[in-house]
Amino acid sequence: MDVGWADPARLHAEGRRARGLLDRAREVVAGGLGVRPVEVSFLPSGPTALARAVDGITYAARRRGARTVTSAIEHSAVLVPARARAAAAADPTLLEEVPVDARGRVDLGAWAAAVAHPATVVAALQSANGEVGTRQPLGEARAAAAAHGLPLLVDASAGLGRDAVPTEWDVLVGDARSWGGPPLGVLVVREGVRWHWDGARADVEHGRTDVTPWVPLALAAAEAWQQTAATRPADAPAAHALVDRIRAAAAEVPDTEVVGDPEDRLPHVVTFSSLYVDGEAVVGAFDAAGFAVSSGSACTSSTLEPSHVLAAMGVLTHGNVRVTLPLPAASSALAADVDAFLEAIAPTVRAVRDRLGVGDL
Repeated sequence: MDVGWADPARLHAEGRRARGLLDRAREVVAGGLGVRPVEVSFLPSGPTALARAVDGITYAARRRGARTVTSAIEHSAVLVPARARAAAAADPTLLEEVPVDARGRVDLGAWAAAVAHPATVVAALQSANGEVGTRQPLGEARAAAAAHGLPLLVDASAGLGRDAVPTEWDVLVGDARSWGGPPLGVLVVREGVRWHWDGARADVEHGRTDVTPWVPLALAAAEAWQQTAATRPADAPAAHALVDRIRAAAAEVPDTEVVGDPEDRLPHVVTFSSLYVDGEAVVGAFDAAGFAVSSGSACTSSTLEPSHVLAAMGVLTHGNVRVTLPLPAASSALAADVDAFLEAIAPTVRAVRDRLGVGDL
């Protein structure tokens, strides 16, 4: 904040210094993603970047059509506006939500058929789901989209900094919070991809936003990326092993289902659901025991509504608990914390059931 407070668009010394720092932060993030700095833009938040990514693809291809294809478990920043556009046009064909299997992986046959529709302009798919962790087959999905001249928009917000950087994409979106940074969206558009935002200002973030990033946030995001990237080769396998232990302990609780792919997944997230209880009650009970967990979909958990992700997977939606392991830098006693959580899972669920008078049935 001391060195980057000035407006990088100004020509005074402080502004020029801020511009240099912003450019350096962009270079760091671009290097980590394996792209050129000119392809990277910083936006106010991850969801903002995701919505803007869709808008830019849609506007650039507006003469072709306005149809969006996504998986049924995408982030609300994609699904909600797309549903609204279809409803406003009274045309349900403007959005196709491709089904997923019981592990949360997109149906590639249905995906290929959906993107073949001639009015399709947006093909959006997560690299991995932030609620159940399952990775998506990006290579196959991108090939199917490319066969019809469509760029693949990949939402990598759940995994950047914690998992390998995806390579099969044309437009990529991330959120610095995923790698321990501040709230800052990252929008990456590969050179040659048709993308244009109708509200663009060419002098602001390569025409992808109208708000100049606050330089201290960009610096913090770049510093967090460097630190996380340096430790990820050790952190990711350790987190994967800890989640394996959580999955095993939760599976031993009566009438409890652990969801998502047990292997081909993000290393640091896990969701399990228990019958006879609701998510709010279980979250409150874990909170009282000293554990911060979540319930509902990762992108809409504040609503406390049943998870659209779990519903699309056809698995149990009631009493779901989502655990996201923090970065080791933020939790020096992570292994011990997981040990304590393992001991708490069964008695906590049992206590909630007992309060409801259902017990372990």
